Amino acid sequence: MVLKAVLGIGLVLPRRVGAQVPDPRQERPRENDRLVFALGSRAGEVITPEDVSLGGPQLFAYPLDAATGVVRNGSRLNQVVVVRFDPVDLTNDTRARAADGIVAYSGVCSHTGCDVTEWLASTRRFLCPCHDSEFDPTDAARVDFGPAPWRLAALPLKIVDGALVAAGGFIGRVGAAEQ
Repeated sequence: MVLKAVLGIGLVLPRRVGAQVPDPRQERPRENDRLVFALGSRAGEVITPEDVSLGGPQLFAYPLDAATGVVRNGSRLNQVVVVRFDPVDLTNDTRARAADGIVAYSGVCSHTGCDVTEWLASTRRFLCPCHDSEFDPTDAARVDFGPAPWRLAALPLKIVDGALVAAGGFIGRVGAAEQ
């Protein structure tokens, strides 16, 4: 009888006092999120295919929940780097996730979690400035050089109403290797 009373009380009490509601700005990219500029005078504006230069350098973006208008910039793990190539220069796997030759990847290095901010124009590679890991965006962000243990996670893209849109969530592990 006491057990029934205790269980009954548990059913009517709030789940947990102080339970936190998830911050939508920290949620990972989802299908149909728009990509918006992360930096500069156009920060928060939707990125169109025309905004992405052929052959680089990369643009820095965050996903935007089109339904709520929330930019998912509450976590570094949501940083996205976007670059465009001629589709014939992309591997088959990469081309399948691209939109008109535009590819997107996590902007966080898999080595120690530094931001992948540099662009090597001569080799068309992303460069992590912390330990010089290089990633080939034409081949699913494969590690070309350096200590990074795995490629950057890919964000599949599509074009909807003239905007770059996530065709799903990240594919692959996002962030740094565990120490």
